[in-house]
Amino acid sequence: MKQNAYLNNFLFLRMRHYLLLVAVATVATVSTAPADEAEDDRQTTMMKKDLVETTTQMMKKSLEQQRQKTSSVNDGGRLLSLPNAESCKNRPKHFELNGHWYFLSSNTTEHKDAKNDWLDSRNLCRKYCMDAVSIETEEENEIVFNLVKKERLPYIWTSGRLCNFKGCEDREDLRPLEVLGWFWSASGVKVSPTNKKPEGWENQPWSQTGHFKRPQPDNAEFEINETTEACLAVLNNVYKVYENCSCQYFNYFSIVL
Repeated sequence: MKQNAYLNNFLFLRMRHYLLLVAVATVATVSTAPADEAEDDRQTTMMKKDLVETTTQMMKKSLEQQRQKTSSVNDGGRLLSLPNAESCKNRPKHFELNGHWYFLSSNTTEHKDAKNDWLDSRNLCRKYCMDAVSIETEEENEIVFNLVKKERLPYIWTSGRLCNFKGCEDREDLRPLEVLGWFWSASGVKVSPTNKKPEGWENQPWSQTGHFKRPQPDNAEFEINETTEACLAVLNNVYKVYENCSCQYFNYFSIVL
């Protein structure tokens, strides 16, 4: 990503340098042409003005394109990664459920000790043409939670995310945000309202306690250090099941195809 950004900046600088060369060449041509000096100055001024306006518009367009490509879902403007063909061909597969393959990062040699923040966890999943787990059924929830307990992991990331970024501001269907604003980013499916059991489920997957002894999600960390808890993790006997966390925490992760 840094290399691409550097290349874009370099190309833009080259483009700007080229425009300046064109401007110099144009001014030189006009200034040496046999014409009335007043008219010549007027044309030169107009050309300079047009060049400035054109360059300004190009700069604005370039910045806007970069802004649109930059995801405000994550921190620092980092982007989701593209899959890697070789990794996709040789992706690990630990178990299958309803036509989907899963693997747990801590059970692979390459990623055994890896702990990443939420975005880097998703990007590692995407490297294998997969994504972080989206827990959309109670059966899947039980399997994931039992896996966390069996492997004695303190917590794992899911693809769960709070829609608190650009594009979510005017969505009345997401209000109140802490109740209706969660979704599974890997599949695009909305998470059920957080203040009640999902339809057809026997249990409420969100923890009923937390740092301040309040039901989750409670965005407790914002009260501590003004960091929004916008990502969803599965915790093992800490606060029970789902917990909203800062996306910057470093967790293990489960991957699903």
